[in-house]
Amino acid sequence: MITPKALNIGDRIAIVATARKISLEEIEAAIKTFTDWGLEVVLGDNLFKTDHQFAGTDEERTIDLQQMLDDNSIKAIISARGGYGTVRIIDKLDFSGFISFPKWIVGYSDVTVLHSHIYSNFGIETLHATMPLNFKDASIQSIESLRKALFGEKIEYKFDPGTLSRPGKAKGVLTGGNLSILYSLIGTASDIDTDGKILFIEDLDEYLYHIDRMMMNLKRAGKLSNLAGLVVGALSKMNDNEISYGKTAEEIVLDAVKEYDYPVVFGFPAGHINDNRALIIGRKAKLVVNKKCFLGF
Repeated sequence: MITPKALNIGDRIAIVATARKISLEEIEAAIKTFTDWGLEVVLGDNLFKTDHQFAGTDEERTIDLQQMLDDNSIKAIISARGGYGTVRIIDKLDFSGFISFPKWIVGYSDVTVLHSHIYSNFGIETLHATMPLNFKDASIQSIESLRKALFGEKIEYKFDPGTLSRPGKAKGVLTGGNLSILYSLIGTASDIDTDGKILFIEDLDEYLYHIDRMMMNLKRAGKLSNLAGLVVGALSKMNDNEISYGKTAEEIVLDAVKEYDYPVVFGFPAGHINDNRALIIGRKAKLVVNKKCFLGF
């Protein structure tokens, strides 16, 4: 496990877009916040380019991220937003400079591609956290948790469990991210090893039967049988067919892991919600699921 260096006042951080297009107006609140933290914000040269739904062509998005990976004066790289597109550039990137001088990679949703690829291949920690697009509406706790993680402060959360949560205690490296992305990476060079780990999942705007399909895929691929624990964040804006699937997204997840005995917690404040707390992918975590739940690093 390799931990990138904590940020200090005066450090330079970069904002790039690896997926969907973005505008300056949409990230101005984040730039102001980062500046108020004492950081110098550097924008990718192609950040505001447009290629249909993407933030520029695959080549332009690759160039921006590659430049920031190779620039040793940049101490963190923050993805402006998610959407879709990171998987289109992941195999075009050269991580050799990044491996020599690790830095924080920050984002969630589609950025799960980077989290999974980087930890699985290089053992370097990354930050699953709110992104510049979200700063206008993000909770104070969400933004503060990102600041703490970047500046090397201790990260601990106490929260109420969802009604379906299964009690227990676990220790293990935290892995995971967006369920749809994890599902899409199985069998690729960016696939994750979940054995002995605490798996975190979240998702947005999926049909309920899609959630079941993805959970069955993870189960058949051996991703669920040897977990230390399972943390379920927001499963937001789920859709159903005209003929109801008959279960909630949370019930679908619990059904997929019912034969295993590790702790499962629902309702962790992370994912496609305003209160999206920072999680350190690749770091050993402690999970306690009881009447009050605890997750700390």
